[in-house]
Amino acid sequence: MTRTARDLLKTITAELAPDPRSNPLVPLIAAGRADREVLAALALEQMRVIPADRRAFLHLAVRSSAEPEADAYFTALADGEAIAQRRLPAFAAACGVDETRAAAYTPLPGCQAYPAYVAWLALNAAPADAVLAVAANFSAWGGYCATIAGALRTHYGFDDEACAFFDFFAEPAPDLDRTAERAVQAALDAGRLDESRARDHGHLLQSYEALFWRTLERPA
Repeated sequence: MTRTARDLLKTITAELAPDPRSNPLVPLIAAGRADREVLAALALEQMRVIPADRRAFLHLAVRSSAEPEADAYFTALADGEAIAQRRLPAFAAACGVDETRAAAYTPLPGCQAYPAYVAWLALNAAPADAVLAVAANFSAWGGYCATIAGALRTHYGFDDEACAFFDFFAEPAPDLDRTAERAVQAALDAGRLDESRARDHGHLLQSYEALFWRTLERPA
């Protein structure tokens, strides 16, 4: 029986699902026990992550010019990052982050390892392999954002505008999921997909994601 892209995406997403213990910070936020300075650091780190990821996805789209399905997926991701970037300042402001503080902030290496690896994928990974790895990783990120959005309202008194950044990523994205599925299916049909390499990429993405949250919990 021929394996479909939908089956493969479900399988790899399940394989790469993070251990709940790998992210100690989101449960603290969910319980209202994370310090507001940690939330400020989250905003400051995301101010660097989001534009970096957008540029990486745009580069992957350019490299996918011979693979229109992958091109469409990475273009959609880049468009999403642009939306998120417009929503982020309200969260930062609610955390007490202004332009002066943002300019003086020194980013944490453990947080910036994730976008650095996304940039590595943009330069080095086969587009089809990157589609599979990134799509599998986004499942965990969306769940984290849903939890944070609820906690910011319940425990920290943030309004809808301040939570909009997390709301965006928490929302179901069926069109994006279908675009990823089409890109993976096209790669499978053409024999362009290296499942082993895609798994390796996905594993590293999840590892760097976990490092991001652990670093924020204990920045020192």
